[in-house]
Amino acid sequence: MTDSPPPVQPRTTRAASDDAAYLQRRTLRRGSAGWLLLTGLGVAYVVSGDYAGWNFGLAEAGFGGLAIAAVLMGLMYTCLVFAQAEMAAVLPSAGGGYGFARRALGPWGGFLTGTAILIEYVLAPAAICIFIGDYVESLNLFGLESGWPVYLACFAIFIGIHLWGVGEALRFSFVVTGIAVVALLIFAAGAFTEFNLSRVNDIPVDVHAFGANSWLPYGLLGIWAAFPFGMWFFLGVEGVPLAAEETKDPARALPQAMALSIGILLVLAVITFLAATGARGSVAVQDAGNPLVAALEGEGGPTPLSRFVNYAGLAGLVASFFSLIYAGSRQLFALSRAGYLPRFLSLTSKRKAPYLGLLVPGALGFALAAGTGDGARMLNIAVFGATISYALMSLSHIVLRRREPHMERPYRTPGGIVTSSVALVLSCAALIATFLVDRQAAFIALCVYAVAILYFALYSRRRLVASAPEEEFAALAAAERELERD
Repeated sequence: MTDSPPPVQPRTTRAASDDAAYLQRRTLRRGSAGWLLLTGLGVAYVVSGDYAGWNFGLAEAGFGGLAIAAVLMGLMYTCLVFAQAEMAAVLPSAGGGYGFARRALGPWGGFLTGTAILIEYVLAPAAICIFIGDYVESLNLFGLESGWPVYLACFAIFIGIHLWGVGEALRFSFVVTGIAVVALLIFAAGAFTEFNLSRVNDIPVDVHAFGANSWLPYGLLGIWAAFPFGMWFFLGVEGVPLAAEETKDPARALPQAMALSIGILLVLAVITFLAATGARGSVAVQDAGNPLVAALEGEGGPTPLSRFVNYAGLAGLVASFFSLIYAGSRQLFALSRAGYLPRFLSLTSKRKAPYLGLLVPGALGFALAAGTGDGARMLNIAVFGATISYALMSLSHIVLRRREPHMERPYRTPGGIVTSSVALVLSCAALIATFLVDRQAAFIALCVYAVAILYFALYSRRRLVASAPEEEFAALAAAERELERD
């Protein structure tokens, strides 16, 4: 056997990779979260989607079409989460999905995945902030109207809590999420007393649509068009691995929390969907900004329960807004620390919070919310970025299973690459479906993506930081493959 050549290193800037102080100024608070707080985080990302948004899929597909779309999207997220859980246990870093793709698909794959995730987590809080403003106005809280002062207050207050510390932030999120989940269960209990199955398919049938009937009033194509709305019951749960570096025993806590999160969300999706449509019918809720309230009120006007659910909807929005700010800051932190984005964005404070990773996306989100006021379009752009990242993360699991079969895996995905292949196919279908719903939003996302790709191709790919965790994982894998070939 001949002497092995030196391991292939990523293209880096030597001064940054040799400087031990570089990572010391870019560290997060270790051991701040266990499986319970992580489970709360996973549910918090998503819970606002139970209160509003999913119902617009009824106008695309009717009850039966949206039900099928939601089942398929629930399957996609379940498969994706279990594939992620395996990779998170092996590669526990703040990069999350970007780190998985970096190991499996190289620097380009990592950047494309991380950028898609970042689009999701920057746009979604801006959109939800607008919805919070609408809720505040509709509830007549303190006489405030929806507008930039409310948006500014949201970003300032909740970013401030994140700057205070991750432990405090996750505990706050856990409490608010608990309130929102309990309120959903109370809503369901009340709505099911009025449940009538004959009401759910009351949308008129489009006789010109292929395969149309009372359960599929817009035909078979409507099912596909409803994919983005079926995603609203689960959108964001894939962000749990972003907390890896702040987790106690991530190899055990992350898979456990991810499995519990998706299990809770599946249950909430079923009871919310059936209770809301069965209480007053699909027509009554398909265009409502607050469908759960519409399902409870009927012709009699507001009730004590509908008022309670209305306030709880605000708690759900706050929980998702707050947790998505966290996710966006960690994704930006990881990409910046590794040199994919400007490195100063990954600096952390004395309390180990990535302050620029919180402030810069927050400022951008506030500007988008105040400047456009179009929350629905921003969410559609976020969904486009999300589906790209899902496809790349699923592909990463398949590649790692095939290329590194002997890698030590504390947790293994049930079903192996069959599971991640299902996620890959469904995520590609969901990506195409975004063009059926809002072509302009999809093309805007493509333009943003193209600008980011140009930045990486022309500048940052030659300035990666070898000492960043994701780059070290990749370098170690490259060295091991070299040894195996010898």
